[in-house]
Amino acid sequence: MDRRLVALGAALLLPLVAAPALPAASAPPPSASSVAVEAPAPVSTSTPVAERKAPGQRRALVIRVLSNRADLISEGDARISVMPAKGIKLHTIKVFVGNRNVTDRFALRASKRFEGLVTGLRVGRNVITATARGYTTRVVVTNHPTGGPIFSGPQLGPYQCQETARDAKCNEPATYSFLYRSTDPTTGGLQPYDPQDPPSDVATTTTDTGVTVPFIVRREDGFQDRDRYTILTLFQPGKPWAPWKPQSQFNHKVLVTHGGNCGASYAPGNPPLEDYSGTIPSETPGFTQSYVTALGKGFSVISTALDNTGHNCNVAMQAESLVMAKERFVERYGLIRYTIGTGCSGGSIAQHTVANAYPGVYQGLITTCSYPDTLTAGAQFADYHLMRLYFEDPSRWAPGVVWSPTQMADVEGHISIINSVAADEGLFKEALNPESECSGTKPPVAGDRSTRYDSEINPGGVRCSVLDIMINAIGPRPESVWSPQEKAADRGFGGIPFANTGIQYGLEALKAGRITTAQFIDLNTKVGGLDVDSQLIEDRTAGDLASVRRAYRTGLVNEATNLDQVAMLNFGGPDPGIAHDYAHAFWTEERLLRDQGHTDNRVMWFGVTPLIGDPGWANEALTEMDRWLRAVERDRRTVPLAAKIVQDKPDDLTDRCSNVPGVLEVPGENDEVDCVLPEPLQLRLSTPREMAGDEVFNDRLSCALKPLERSSFDFLLLPLTDDEWAQLQALFPDGVCDYSLPGLGTTGAETWLTYSDADGKVVYGGRNLPAVPSNSADGWASPSFRGLIRS
Repeated sequence: MDRRLVALGAALLLPLVAAPALPAASAPPPSASSVAVEAPAPVSTSTPVAERKAPGQRRALVIRVLSNRADLISEGDARISVMPAKGIKLHTIKVFVGNRNVTDRFALRASKRFEGLVTGLRVGRNVITATARGYTTRVVVTNHPTGGPIFSGPQLGPYQCQETARDAKCNEPATYSFLYRSTDPTTGGLQPYDPQDPPSDVATTTTDTGVTVPFIVRREDGFQDRDRYTILTLFQPGKPWAPWKPQSQFNHKVLVTHGGNCGASYAPGNPPLEDYSGTIPSETPGFTQSYVTALGKGFSVISTALDNTGHNCNVAMQAESLVMAKERFVERYGLIRYTIGTGCSGGSIAQHTVANAYPGVYQGLITTCSYPDTLTAGAQFADYHLMRLYFEDPSRWAPGVVWSPTQMADVEGHISIINSVAADEGLFKEALNPESECSGTKPPVAGDRSTRYDSEINPGGVRCSVLDIMINAIGPRPESVWSPQEKAADRGFGGIPFANTGIQYGLEALKAGRITTAQFIDLNTKVGGLDVDSQLIEDRTAGDLASVRRAYRTGLVNEATNLDQVAMLNFGGPDPGIAHDYAHAFWTEERLLRDQGHTDNRVMWFGVTPLIGDPGWANEALTEMDRWLRAVERDRRTVPLAAKIVQDKPDDLTDRCSNVPGVLEVPGENDEVDCVLPEPLQLRLSTPREMAGDEVFNDRLSCALKPLERSSFDFLLLPLTDDEWAQLQALFPDGVCDYSLPGLGTTGAETWLTYSDADGKVVYGGRNLPAVPSNSADGWASPSFRGLIRS
């Protein structure tokens, strides 16, 4: 990618089968496991049992677990295929689960595979055996409860299920409804459809495989992992659909939609569908949401509430919900060629972090209003919060120290202070405040741990800070630093995974002569830090080093070390001052460049519409990403997937400066248009930490320290006085940030972690899932993309 692209975007906008086929126009019956209260299953470390090989053949029988990793199966069923060697007749094959004969579940399907949906799996270890002519092969399948967890670790509570729940894990049978697209252009979105009384204005659509059908959609709504999921498919009522023989309009591609923000919740939420975090409603006349476009092309659409960062800011739970939803999809709807994510702000965070920490869930990402992750943006916003407490209270300023709005913005790294206000009020305060009102919690009652946390009357209550729903990943605070509230609760709260110790705020502005030495010293003396309740304290935030380290290990900080496994298209526009400047998109760009030496698997578009570049780009990006992945899918060379993604990108799919030629584009060499934009127009703004001397990666949660040296201030026109030097020494007794060294705990993400041990007890920071059979999750993607869900 041409790194001269001046882009700008980032927006966290405000906020089958028990029977072999689906009934034509009604819901399939739930499996027995979908309404049972079940205990967690340990993650199996078993590998396939070696089979007896036929003479002159490599393997007589091969079992493929199509619907998921064999050790991550849920809901009591798994889609299985058995592949016999040449000469073995299908009628001689028998399949068992333990001692139970399940051969009647299998048949030669339209796909030419001998496969079936094995049901009735018990929670825990299940041995599936295939035999034929004396030859035997086995695979261990580990089944997990429908209500979870699988690998996200012990579930937090108390949790408030929906009123219709059948059990304490929020399980209930799925429901089905129909929608349609109207021929009336003034009617936006999809409308309710009654198969018994069909409307007269049903539009038609032609899919990308050339199949023309009425634009009717079936919607499945259900519960997995204690929360809601939604599956939408273009559907012909009255006609059958089997997972091995879907209706002809299905193109075997999946779009996953996401929401914005970053939050915590203790009750089921609603799966998001709309682009731009729902800021453009589905019913808007003349505007077509990309999920509707995708359905019209023959895609299916999946959305889960847990994959909505505004509802659940926890990468492991996000990935877990998608793993469960994709498994259900393969078992009930069909095999998947590839999966594309799309989303703005928090939706970009979910895509980036899940793709990096759990590679193989997505094959393509469409991001806008982009952030690379939650915690590095969170560190930026924590700095804003602290600076606002100082800047907006002149009574805290030393005598003779006066700050202008321009100087405040300069120290914050922006052209105005509006950005810090928006970030603090709209994002930081709500996400980090343990006393905020999050869903599923009740007002605090003294001594009642089932009600919401209150630092004074109910310290043992439910905390609504996102750091507390991340506790399996980042761990609790060590007892040595417990606050009075933690001591009263007799437990450590979610660790603090960032620090501001050693940061010299405003150093670059001081070097440029835009602030005075007095201002620099006063700001750094009084900016302070945050305690575990995000309240101001006099000392700097030291952070919890173990939590800092775990933040990197778990992928909560996205170092982009595994993003070479996905194709990415990011688009955005200038930020009018709501904490979504396009610099955040470049944080990902810079980290990619550092890790892989190029950014050729990522395309960047920048337009003039604030935050999103152009309202129509979500649809165009879907078309372009689909074209890109089709090219990769056709590439069956035995080369790394990362190479295919780069080499198969269409030549005309390139960086874009604007949808208004001549406004943001300038002539380059040989009269070609280059993406070179002036900084004021681009608004690729800085951060408080960059203005303190940190690097453009903005991925340092806690810095290594070096001794403070008086000579480091030799740039001043007026040398430090002895009194000023003494103040600085008192301010930084342990030293200042050494940006020549990596941040404390910095490392790439470990992929496919589980946060519990074999007994279901929490493993803070996670442990690696074991290797899995090579033939797991083959239904998740075409052969060119496979191999990515292996740990």
